[in-house]
Amino acid sequence: MQTEEIRSDAQPRVMLQPIAAPSVLGLYGLAGATFMVAAEMAHWFGSGSTTALLLVPFAAIFGGLAQFLSGMWAFKARDAVATAVHGMWGAFWMAFGILAVIMVEGKAPLPATPLFPALGYWFVVLAAITWVCTGAASAENASLTTTLFFLSLGSTVSAVALLTGIHALIVLSGYLFLACSLAAWYTASALMVNEAFGREVWALGRSTQAQSMPSIAMGIGEPGVIRGQA
Repeated sequence: MQTEEIRSDAQPRVMLQPIAAPSVLGLYGLAGATFMVAAEMAHWFGSGSTTALLLVPFAAIFGGLAQFLSGMWAFKARDAVATAVHGMWGAFWMAFGILAVIMVEGKAPLPATPLFPALGYWFVVLAAITWVCTGAASAENASLTTTLFFLSLGSTVSAVALLTGIHALIVLSGYLFLACSLAAWYTASALMVNEAFGREVWALGRSTQAQSMPSIAMGIGEPGVIRGQA
């Protein structure tokens, strides 16, 4: 059996991935779903099962499925923070949609008050993971860190509100999530605009560490990739 001779002067073939920043879709999905649900929590519009029926399908697909898919693409981009955030929150929004449909169909009781420990403990989990993601994001850029800070804080307040039944905290968490959605919108827009123009047009506040890291990592026995999305 003959083996192919490897030329010593052969040049490596570099294939750059991803084609586009996955977090553009992920952060827009997070921003859209969070804004709509948070606006309802802050009593900007509607309430009750009818409002839930109008909100849930969009939240589950836009903030759930679309964001979850972007999390899987972020995995390919070697962006651990985006993988965790979009994968986790995308899965949550899909589960939230399923739960709301089950409740509206009468298969599970609708809580009469903000006291909802079963969901409150899930927000404990979400807050714990998102706080860690916030710390990790500080090594990337200030814009994403701000987004995750408000997401973490909103999750923490929501957990306390649902575990204690304090209505005022539900409203407060709604405003914190609104701040998160605005920050997510800005971050997604900055990633998209900067990529379209091929230079920084909207500042992301990239950290010194992120600026010093090489864009392309050859890896061991694998094609080169672009690490991250900024």
